[in-house]
Amino acid sequence: MKFTNLLKSDAIKVVQSTSSKKRLLHDVAELAESAYGLDSQATIEALLERESLGPTGVGHGVALPHARLQGLEKVAGVFILLDRPVDFTSVDRQPVDLVFGLFAPEDAGVEHLKALALVSRSLRDPALCAKLRANPDPATLYTILTEAEAVKAA
Repeated sequence: MKFTNLLKSDAIKVVQSTSSKKRLLHDVAELAESAYGLDSQATIEALLERESLGPTGVGHGVALPHARLQGLEKVAGVFILLDRPVDFTSVDRQPVDLVFGLFAPEDAGVEHLKALALVSRSLRDPALCAKLRANPDPATLYTILTEAEAVKAA
């Protein structure tokens, strides 16, 4: 599993400000709709349902909201960099500014877990997160994410 398999270059956005966790999840759903044609209403409902099981803010300013969606053919992701962090009820109680939304088909099984592991492992790297935070350009963010895996693979 690679970022290039999960993420399209137009599935990255820099958000100037958002008022709440719920609004941020709406931003994630809207980006998924524009990049992959996913129904934003079904996506936000799935994200909120997943959040009700426990927060997906994993700490150090990173959130990994994810959901399984009917009609999706392969695992897909979106990435949002926030100009100003927002409270996400993260495990470390720190606000979030790096958000990787991950969507999987209902029957994805191991592919969903591999994708989640890749994103989680990558966004635990302080150097990678620092690069992402320092580059508020979607094209540059895409390059950073996709090159990070190439460096690790080498």
